[in-house]
Amino acid sequence: MERLRVAPVRRRKPFGFGAAIILFVASLITVPHAEARVELQPCKNSITPQQQIELGQKAVQQVYQQMPVLPDSDPVTQYVQALGQKLAAQAPGYHWPYNFHVADVADINAFALPGGSIFVNLGTIQAASNEAQLAAVMAHELSHVVLQHSICNYERERRVGLFAGIGQIASGLILGDTALGELAVKGIGLTAGLSFLRMSRGAEEQADLEGVGILYDAGYDPRAMPQFFETIQAKYGTGGAQFLSDHPNPGNRTEYVDKEISSFVPKTRYVTNSTQFTQIHKKVAGMRAYSAKEVDSGVWKRKEPNQTVSTGVNQYDANTPANAPIDTTPPQNWITFQGSGFTMQIPSNWQAAGNQGSAMVAPPGGITQAANSQAGNLVYGVLTDTFRPEQGASSTEMFNQLIAELTRENPGLEPGPAGRIRVGDASAESVQSITRSANNGRGEHDWIVALPQNGAMRYFVFVAPQADYEKMRPTFERIVNSIRLE
Repeated sequence: MERLRVAPVRRRKPFGFGAAIILFVASLITVPHAEARVELQPCKNSITPQQQIELGQKAVQQVYQQMPVLPDSDPVTQYVQALGQKLAAQAPGYHWPYNFHVADVADINAFALPGGSIFVNLGTIQAASNEAQLAAVMAHELSHVVLQHSICNYERERRVGLFAGIGQIASGLILGDTALGELAVKGIGLTAGLSFLRMSRGAEEQADLEGVGILYDAGYDPRAMPQFFETIQAKYGTGGAQFLSDHPNPGNRTEYVDKEISSFVPKTRYVTNSTQFTQIHKKVAGMRAYSAKEVDSGVWKRKEPNQTVSTGVNQYDANTPANAPIDTTPPQNWITFQGSGFTMQIPSNWQAAGNQGSAMVAPPGGITQAANSQAGNLVYGVLTDTFRPEQGASSTEMFNQLIAELTRENPGLEPGPAGRIRVGDASAESVQSITRSANNGRGEHDWIVALPQNGAMRYFVFVAPQADYEKMRPTFERIVNSIRLE
């Protein structure tokens, strides 16, 4: 597929000055001393939320290439995800699509990517004495996203020429000419490094102050934040209290965090620990995480390579010949693709590129490399992603917004009449469309199917050249009939 793309963004207005005044006045009436609480705004940048999310998705792929990450099915990851969502519910400003991962690395560290992906090292979970301390680290990282620190660092580096704007993942993984590839056209790309994650002392102080507020609002003891700083000091020594080199210590962390805590209205009870943390902490105590040296050496790739797409599904091989013949006959053997919140059956020889949330799945040769580029085009297969429309829309309204966005972003796309179909026990929206100019004028047929899921739409686009679509239809229909949302 040459240009089909959509921005998976849920729009939510950040706090404005007027809203801050209202909250301020309300706090004077109901909450003594709350007027002293810090109020911070995101750093100024010219990169839209949509582009930040797309850049973050690319960066996630780099992380999976550079370090071992526990699968989403791991109990440790599931615990961290639940804790992260509890904290994210208290994060102010733009409603980013926060998601959480556990890096199987021994160092005490954590980092946040643009758009809301947050990684916590296993060593951090092992070092935390209670849930509040772990929550403190995660609230700190959430604050980097809220305040858009990494994207401002990235824009600053791009302005001074440190980023080449290659628009592709350094590993060479083909993602196709989707919104991710479009970043290259807009000059927003990634090099092999993630240097924009290294924070300034000023950004660290802001994340501490914002984070301790998130911690407090979520019901945790805010004193856990300075306590964990002391844990890091004990491991790395006085003057080295930092999340490695990318989180420099401003120098007086405990002092200014304690001062901010003094502005909070004391609560009669704070959460410090939980049964879930006690169980997970016992589990991780017996786990051996990889050292920084082992991560750098890549030894983990030989032992436990990341399953970035789905266990049991082959990763797409960027070296597949572009002119490889496509078998359009209905296949006999099928396997399960485990996505983020859904499953579907796919032919056993199909391969996947992307991740469990945003992926292309295609037969060998179904993704062709674009000329003079590392990017690729989906010619045969299916892509899936999430579209987050304006809040409060009905299923039909969300689908109409999705089609409008696809049509706007893909000149030449001609959707037909929309209708409803049954997918398992669920009702789905469906439309057949063509792009006459695609495939060097041979045309392309796209079947778009979407189901509402958690206020958003999980959509699937089944792609084939016009001349071969009818041959592919039985395969596409079986995939559609197998889709199940979790």
